[in-house]
Parts: sequence; structure tokens; C-alpha cells
Amino acid sequence: MRLVIDMQGAQTASRFRGIGRYTLSLVKEMARQRGEHEILLALNAAYADTIEPIRAAFADLLPPDAIKVYEVPSPVGGHDAANDARRKVAERMVEAFFSSLQPDVIFIPSLFEEFGGEAVTSIHALHSAIPTAVTLHDLIPLIHRDIYLQDPAMLRWYYNKIDHLRRADLLLAVSAASGREGVQYLNMPESSVVTVANACDAHFHPISLNETQRAHLVTAYGIDRPFIMNTGGTDFRKNIDGLFRAFASLASSLRNTYALALVGREVFDQKNHFLALAKQAGLQENELIFTGYVSDADLALLYNACTLLVFPSWHEGFGLPVLEAMACGTAVIAANSSSLPEVVGRQDALFTPRDDVTMAAKMAEVLQNPEFRQELERHGLEQAKKFSWPTSASRAWAALSHLQAEHSTQKGAVLLPAARRPKLAFVSPLPPEKTGIADYSAELLPELARHYDITVIVQQASVSDAWVQANAAIHDAAWLRQHAHEFDRVVYQFGNSPFHSHMFDLLAEIPGMVVLHDFYLSWPVWHRDEHGQAPSGWARALLAGHSWSAVCERMNVTNWPEVVEAVTTYPCNLAVLQQALGVVVHSGFSRQLAMQYYGAHAAESWAVIPHLRQIGEQADKSGARESLNLLPEDFVVCSFGGLGDSKLNHRLLDAWLASPLSKSASCRLVFVGENQGGDYGRDLTHKIAQSLAKDRIVITGWASEETYRTWLAAADMGVQLRSLSRGETSAAVLDCMAYGLPTVVNAHGSMAELPADAVWLLPDAFSNAQIIEAITTLWQDATRRTALGARAKARILSHHNPRRCADQYAEAIE
Repeated sequence: MRLVIDMQGAQTASRFRGIGRYTLSLVKEMARQRGEHEILLALNAAYADTIEPIRAAFADLLPPDAIKVYEVPSPVGGHDAANDARRKVAERMVEAFFSSLQPDVIFIPSLFEEFGGEAVTSIHALHSAIPTAVTLHDLIPLIHRDIYLQDPAMLRWYYNKIDHLRRADLLLAVSAASGREGVQYLNMPESSVVTVANACDAHFHPISLNETQRAHLVTAYGIDRPFIMNTGGTDFRKNIDGLFRAFASLASSLRNTYALALVGREVFDQKNHFLALAKQAGLQENELIFTGYVSDADLALLYNACTLLVFPSWHEGFGLPVLEAMACGTAVIAANSSSLPEVVGRQDALFTPRDDVTMAAKMAEVLQNPEFRQELERHGLEQAKKFSWPTSASRAWAALSHLQAEHSTQKGAVLLPAARRPKLAFVSPLPPEKTGIADYSAELLPELARHYDITVIVQQASVSDAWVQANAAIHDAAWLRQHAHEFDRVVYQFGNSPFHSHMFDLLAEIPGMVVLHDFYLSWPVWHRDEHGQAPSGWARALLAGHSWSAVCERMNVTNWPEVVEAVTTYPCNLAVLQQALGVVVHSGFSRQLAMQYYGAHAAESWAVIPHLRQIGEQADKSGARESLNLLPEDFVVCSFGGLGDSKLNHRLLDAWLASPLSKSASCRLVFVGENQGGDYGRDLTHKIAQSLAKDRIVITGWASEETYRTWLAAADMGVQLRSLSRGETSAAVLDCMAYGLPTVVNAHGSMAELPADAVWLLPDAFSNAQIIEAITTLWQDATRRTALGARAKARILSHHNPRRCADQYAEAIE
């Protein structure tokens, strides 16, 4: 195998941090283990002062001509939008340079390099012919976007890098926890994520400090007494304020004996800030030591000299200081979050990071119990042996070799041309438009972009989605009319609402693939007619698809209820189906409707692609309940979505009031959505007001995305009933299942296709007694609730994963 390795992680400012050490240490060990493999190192000429040191570092490991240097235009920093076009050109130039080296595989140890610098990292921006592996260090900014991506420029830059990361053929994760995040947040197949782990350098080992070394620590850092050590840094997630509070709560005898040493230049540079936090926690300045910058040699001395290392971070990609300290034979305790448990390898050395009491108790246990401390020291030495650069390099070579072999066998069956991603115009509403199809499209686009270079076409004032802002050009229908010839593919997302009115004329002029979210398109057809966009368009659609008798019914319409009845009787979609180059629907039920209206062969060529749903992070149920003023013992039954007679909210209300749940003070029924304004809505609110359980039944009104998700996290059960389906898929049902809620549905429309072991499936025409049985059984049987919710979540993972659905889209489009 010829392996080209991008060495920018050892060239940028990262060379002074853990990522730089990781890049150099891993690649040097891979060079030692290369055997018959060939390694070429690619260096960015913009970091000229790093080139000779890297040559020297590999002088005994690789031949001189294995070092390759490239040059690209500058500036390319992501901090300035004016650099965007230049950076995209630079990305393609670098990939062209890599291709000229004729590699079998490309390896990028660090993709997220220098927001404001001259680093150029990308994946398959030019073509996808060469399999590319990337180290996944962490996804912390993506997971905690509100903390780390408040700067709009940083948000755009980071989401652009995430788009590249999704196109990677292989992720080499530094921890199993980071690997799981790659699967969960990037929808990567588990087979494409391999944990190679991190390691620490050999100079971190047990040292018996002599008097000279101890005197040096006193002189250089003011360490003149026993101390507890932290090397966390200044990042909010490092939880230094929590450490201060925990240390302040220790017994005075311990605080008088031990100082708390904060090691590192970053903390020292913000010393006044951290002194203020310490004072708020009840600490005095003389209880703290700020070392400032320490060399690696002195860091090893400090690890060996300290009594205890405390690492309270609540999110890490790996947690290298923990491993370094254990390798020195130091007692270590750490948070029980993200990657730290697998690095520490011992349950009784962990604490809950956001619980100051448990952190303090664990600190006191180690400090007051010499036997336990010595046990942790012995354990740390043994645990550290499990992490080594030879082991990591061996795992990396095995994964890269497998990637090469797999790519070789698939070369003849690549889905899309390897030369480039085809240009695709994607026509759909997008957030902040208040339509489910806008949210759906925002979820689909990042995965579809693995296959296509996407431009979004919208008819709205602005687009708020972060991925779209970072990765797609945004234009309107008028622009597409002028530039249609530039695109290889066009996809329309059609739904039964006025948000799609402009698409009808556009599709007639510029054919493309049509995705029917609703089989019925009668509402936008009526809307176009009523508002002068297509005079007589409703009658023409009725005549084309449903004969003169349908037109006669339309001519007899005189009031709003008759309009509603007429619009919901006929699909009015024939023109769209005839103009489409292909049709995608989300359920077999829509195909059945096509055959019902247009004949047995009408939908033969249609593709059925499940409605996608993302499994998000593990829901914080207790936090969600607290924010909604729910008690821990409350049992919450939720129905999601706008209320209306077709949603059968009245049936659920009647059944709940007649069930034992209404008699229990701990049971609550919540309709998460906006109530219908007419007689139906008034009847619902009147019935609730007249019931004895009125204080435990809530209609929330319109719910923002955040509120909607909070109720999903807080709920114990979902009930989603339906009648009069027009071929749409219930996103709310899939949301309930994605959150692992036991969900009760009736077998109506597309919901009839849900597997009976993943939901409680009532008959289409159900009785109130059957609803009562379902909600009462699930209320009373926690084991059954848990099992049903787990199967629901598994179903979403296996059939509705966005990556899987996007692959099916690409196959259908091609």
C-alpha cells in the first residue's frame, strides 16, 4: 500500500498541543511498522519553519524523498468569508497534489486545523476515487454547539469541516466514546469507525524524585507542600469551577495539608479569572498554585510529585493527562463521562462531574485512605500499559489495509462517477419555515451532500440552518431558471401546503425527481387558483386527473366547509406526476393511492424511501421534566402535532378520561401542539374544562422545536392516532420512536406499515376500549414499556437512518 499522510496536524499551532504530539507519535510508529508499505508525508509550504524539524524527526525512519511539500494560494482562513472561494480552490489543489502521488489510501490525522490560519484540509472535494481515512478526535463543538459555535464565522467553518468528515471512508477514533459519537452524530456505519486509541510518550513513567528535582519544583513553581494536581486547561467543559467548589468543601485538615495546583500556561494567563472563581467557592489564593507553562520533562516530574490527579471534565475525546498521570504511577480520579471511564478503567475511581459532593467525597476517600490511594497507583500503572503507540499504529495499519482491500473490490461498483460529485439543485422550503418538510430537508441535505454538490433553491427571505449556510449556495427559483443548464440533477420536495406553490411552474419548465411527502397536492393547487398564480388551475387539475364530475363538484362550492371537503377529496397531482422524471414516496400506502386513482401500473417505477429520522443524543429526561415543572413521579402521556379531527385527539381524550390513568394524581395527558380554532377545538377545551382531571390535561399550543424536543424527552408514552390520511408519513410517530418512547398508533395509512413489535398497533377502526387497554397496560408495565421503546429506537436506526436514506436517494436519482 502507498499511504499519503497529511502532516498539517504537526505543522499548525496544534504542534504545541496534544494533536501535534498524536500526529508525530502515531505516524513515527506507523513508519517503524510499515514493512512493505510505502509512506509519503505531505507538508504545507505555508508553515515553512516546520518542514526541516519534521524532516529531522523522520530522518531515521523514512527516505528523504518520502517528504513531499505543496503550495497553495493564501489566505484561506475560515475566519473571513472573503477567503471561502480561495479555500475551495486550495482544497481541490491539495487533493490534486495528493492524487499526483498515486496513493492507495490517504490518511488525515487532524482535519479541524486552524480556523484563522493557512491549513487546507478536505475530503473528496475534487473526487472520491481515493479512499480517505481521518482521525476522529472528538465532536465536542458539534454536540455542544451553544457553547462552542456562537461565532457565526466559526459556525460556518466548523460545519463545513463536518461536511467533509461525513465523506470520509474510515474514521480512526481515539477512543470508543469518540467512535460512538461518530456513529451517532455523523451517521457513520459502525463498520467504518475503528478505535485505534491514543497513547502517551515514554518519558511519562515513574520517577523517584531526588532532592535536586524537588528543589526545582519549589523554585520554578512554588510547590513546597503536598498537592493535588489538575491539567485541565481553561475550557468550560474542563469544569475547573466545579473542582474549586469540591476542594473548598473538603475538611479543613485536608485543605491545610494539600494545595491545589493548576498546571498549564492557559490557566496562568487567566489567573485573575480563576482566582475570582476560587474566591466565590470559598478558597483563598494561598491554597492554589498556578504553575504557568511547564515543559514535558517538568510535567512528568509534577505527575510523579503530586498525591492525586483530579480530572473533572464532563466531555473529552480521550483525556490524555489521565493516561500520562497513570503512566507515572499517580493516583487518578476522573469524571464518569465520555471517554474517561475507558481510559481510567476502574469504576471506583470515577465521580459524577456536575455533582460537587460526589467529587469531594472521592477526593477525600483517596487522600484519607492510603491503601486505596496505593491501589489506584498500582492500577494506573497496569492500565496505562494497555495504551501504546505500537498498539495504536498496529490497529491503524490493520484498518487502513482493510479499507484498501475493500475499496479495491468495490471499484467496479461505485454508485456515482468517481470523477466528481454531480451538481444537484435541491428545491424545498427550509428552516425557519414552519413546515415539517423544511425540517426533513435540513436533515437530509448533509447526508445527500456525500453524493452531490448541492445548491438549494428556496422561495423565502432567509435560511437559518447552519449546515446549509456553511455548505450550500442558496438561490431562488428565478435564479434556477437562468442557471438550470449548469446542473446535472434536480430534486423537488413536494408537500400538500402553499409552501410548495412555486414549484408547480418550476417543475413544468425544469423537470426533475419529485419527492411526494403527501400524495395529495390539492391544497397548493387550490391556493394557486385562489390567489391568482394559476387561474382556473384547480378546475384544470380536477379535469385532468378526476374527470368532469370532479369539476362539477368544484363548481358547486359556495362556502369554506365545502372548499375543505372538495380539496380533501381529490389528489390533484397528475400534472406533477407526469412532469416528474421520477417519483419518491415514503410508504407503500402512497403507491396504493396512485394505483387507486391512476391504474394498476401507475407507481411501478416509484421508489419507496423511508422517512428519515435522526437518533439524537441520549435525552436528559430528568432535566427535561424539571424544565417543564413535572415531578419525577409523574407519568406523562403525550400526543404530538397540531390538533384536529383527523388526528383523533378527541378519541384519545375520551379514552384517557375513561381509563384508570385519569384517576391517578400522578398521570398527565399532554397534547403538544396548536389547537384547532373551530368547533372541534372549542369542544376539546370544553370537555377538558368539565373533567375532574382538568388540572392534569394540557394543550401546549404551538411548540417551538426546542419545546417539542423537551416534551419528547420528558414523556413516558406517545399516542399518535390518525384518520383521513392523504399519503403523508407521520413525523411525530417517528420522533416518538427515535426517542425510545413506547408509542400507540392505529393501522391507518402509512402507519399500518410499522412493525407490530416496534409500536402498539391498534386496528385502523379501533374502539375506545382498545385505546384504554393499550395506555393502561403500558402505564402499569414498566418492563413492557422499556422493551417496546427499545425496539422502536432500533427500528429507527435500522430503517430510517439519514445516511441509509440518502444512499437510497442517490440510487433512485441515478
